[in-house]
Amino acid sequence: MFFFKKNKPLLSDLIPSDYVDIHSHLLPNIDDGSKSIDDTIHLVTELKKIGFAEFVTTPHVINQVWENTSSIIEDKLKNTIVELNKSGIQNSFKAAAEYMLDDNFRKLFQTEKLLTIKDNYVLVEMSYINAPMQLYEIIFELQIAGYKPILAHPERYNFYHSAFDEYIKLKKMGCLFQLNLLSSVGYYGPNVAKVADDLLKNNLIDFVGSDVHHGKHIDFFYKKIVLKNLDSLKEAIQNNSLFKS
Repeated sequence: MFFFKKNKPLLSDLIPSDYVDIHSHLLPNIDDGSKSIDDTIHLVTELKKIGFAEFVTTPHVINQVWENTSSIIEDKLKNTIVELNKSGIQNSFKAAAEYMLDDNFRKLFQTEKLLTIKDNYVLVEMSYINAPMQLYEIIFELQIAGYKPILAHPERYNFYHSAFDEYIKLKKMGCLFQLNLLSSVGYYGPNVAKVADDLLKNNLIDFVGSDVHHGKHIDFFYKKIVLKNLDSLKEAIQNNSLFKS
């Protein structure tokens, strides 16, 4: 059940005019996000209206699903920037990646340089089915390799909803947390919204991201917040300023 929404602001009202987004799927034809350059131009234009000033888009890197390499992503980024500029979009537009935490990723960061959001901050995710068996070893080794892991949308991993201590354990391991903004309006359902609120209440959220894939996601920025911990959410949004160019 969603929380009492009377007098709650729209999500769009919380986005500052200089907001830096660190999680999205705006590069065309590279994963399950934007399907064309026209889609990308439309999505970026609409996000700018909300207050998005800088973009670090993060295509999936998943073995045997989205086998994107750094060179593939960087080439796609160059071509996309050209097209955005042709459309009069001059906003800072960069690319990193959203890496799946698995054995393939483990081999990758041990042999190649990762695409980071900024400096050594790297966005990672887990399967929605279960956490990898070697999760804590991977997180530890990633940090030994010099990276600061940011776990994408921790609130969406259902297997942790009844094991909240695992969130705390991950934080103690040095893993930062990025909340999906749409979790604050109930886009992913009431259970995810509740866990998002609990994570905010316990000061476990460090940053936020749009995780925009398509136009429906943008529509939900004009929905009311369903969470109680607004101040913590606002603080997490402001924390994204760390990634300004």
